[in-house]
Amino acid sequence: MTKRVYIANTGGTIGMKKTPSGYAPERGHLAEQMAQISALTRPTMPDYDLYEYDPLLDSSNMTPHDWLKIARDIAARYDDYDGFVILHGTDTMAYTASALPFMLEGLRKPVILTGSQIPLCETRNDARENLITAMILAAEYPIPEVCLYFGDKLMRGCRTVKVNANGFDAFGSPNYPPLGRVGVDIEVNWGVIRPLPPLATPLTINPLNGNRISAFRLFPGISADIVRHILQPPLKGLVLEAYGVGNGPDHDQEFIAVLREASQRGVIIVDCTQCFSGSVDLNDYATGASLAAAGVISGYDLTVEAALAKLFYLLSQELPTETIKSLMQTDLRGELTRP
Repeated sequence: MTKRVYIANTGGTIGMKKTPSGYAPERGHLAEQMAQISALTRPTMPDYDLYEYDPLLDSSNMTPHDWLKIARDIAARYDDYDGFVILHGTDTMAYTASALPFMLEGLRKPVILTGSQIPLCETRNDARENLITAMILAAEYPIPEVCLYFGDKLMRGCRTVKVNANGFDAFGSPNYPPLGRVGVDIEVNWGVIRPLPPLATPLTINPLNGNRISAFRLFPGISADIVRHILQPPLKGLVLEAYGVGNGPDHDQEFIAVLREASQRGVIIVDCTQCFSGSVDLNDYATGASLAAAGVISGYDLTVEAALAKLFYLLSQELPTETIKSLMQTDLRGELTRP
């Protein structure tokens, strides 16, 4: 039987049209462009249905509310398709790819996010290859994960970051190997794919509520007053982008005191590294141990995108603070490697 793929066009460069004011989304334009691609009608391609969201969004405008819309869209059509392709702008694609694994509980089918750096309407573009390969992956490869495909790499969604603003190799997976590489052949690394959930496990949606969280990047000379202001109620969680393996300015006792006070109030402060790759270890240096003593917890090798998504998810479960801290440091969706 011919496989069926559901394509959700949320917006982004891939389906934009050139206008006097620059590239802009326009409803119906992507469908017109896809109708002109003869390869999509070949017997080796899956059947597809394309649904365009209203409004189509530049991904800079994506919010957790839009993540929920995507998750519910997949759930509503889950039994009718073999896989799902989410077309998305590149700017916040890694955030959406990090959130959806926590929202889609019991996923047994591939959900592939992709997009492009040049619109499909242009003669020279990366959109055609990304789209066609994502469709084939969604239809023919039973990967029970939310993935991001871009360039020649298939990556676990909650391990991805945007690494290039202009190049076709726009995304990377700094702390986890690609799930697959695409060249002459499509080569899936099945050894790093997550196992299927039990057959009887239904797909359920975990909504993310409006908990206040934030991210903050340390820099030399940071004022404790600024950090205190950020940590004011109603903030519930903070991703602290620290130096190296999770270090911070332990000579600044006011800074340490601000973190301790917030932690004692129940604010969950997760330490992630500013470095592109590597893992946090708060025991390596005194400057990291001081943060741990103040109540900051290690995010190990979580990306900032995944740490934020996971905080949203766990805070939405209304769990005790200590349980959330423990689960933040536990691998739930393949997002984290703990020594």
